[in-house]
Amino acid sequence: MERIWVLHGVNLNMFGKRDTRYYGNVTLEDINGEIAKLARKLRVKVEFFQSNHEGAMIEHIHHAHDENIDGVVINPGAWTHYSYAIRDALEILEIPIVEVHMSNIHARESFRQISVISPVVSCQICGLGLNSYLLGLIAVTSLIRKNPCSEIL
Repeated sequence: MERIWVLHGVNLNMFGKRDTRYYGNVTLEDINGEIAKLARKLRVKVEFFQSNHEGAMIEHIHHAHDENIDGVVINPGAWTHYSYAIRDALEILEIPIVEVHMSNIHARESFRQISVISPVVSCQICGLGLNSYLLGLIAVTSLIRKNPCSEIL
């Protein structure tokens, strides 16, 4: 069974309390619950990690080698726009990585439209709320298995 990490970045523990125009009322617990439900259908094992500390996130990403992780879904939060350290940690991994965002970062403030993460990941999914995460899990599973999404669903 493939092992996939779902990494939530800075301030994402505040989903449900943040600006509902962009993030809705869904909480991080709700998101993780829906991802876990989909993971069972896809027959993959997901593990969740959230941190507001950049160093902790980087160290966690480094452990992907030791843990034999098959793929990563990551929402770096605000780190998306400036954390070259997280970018470099992800770049070391030789596994599929999908970057996700609840809001459409390309339709927001100019500083949010740039992702320093996207050049080192397999793809980016944004603007679909909770579905960004669910589609991210489908995409990373498809990339791991080297099968079209229609074959894994």
